[in-house]
Amino acid sequence: MTEHPVPLAEPVSPPEFLTVDEAADLLRVNRKTLYESIRLGQLPGVVRVGKSLRIRRASLVDSPPGKGRDSDDRKRR
Repeated sequence: MTEHPVPLAEPVSPPEFLTVDEAADLLRVNRKTLYESIRLGQLPGVVRVGKSLRIRRASLVDSPPGKGRDSDDRKRR
C-alpha cells in the first residue's frame, strides 16, 4: 500500500480587519477603553460596517506608539 503525501496547509494570513474584541485582545486593553479611544478619534483605521465597527489590523500594528492622551510631555503629580 502506497502512502499519499498529505498536502501541507498554506499559512493562514491574519484578517485585514478586526472586531473591537479582537483589536482589544491584540492591544491588551479593555474593550471599553478601546471604544473610548474610538469615540475620541484616537484610533486610526476604524471603519463602520452597518452598526458594527471594524479596525484595520495594519493601523494597529504599524502605528507609532505615543498617540494617546498619556503621551504628552506634561508632568503628572
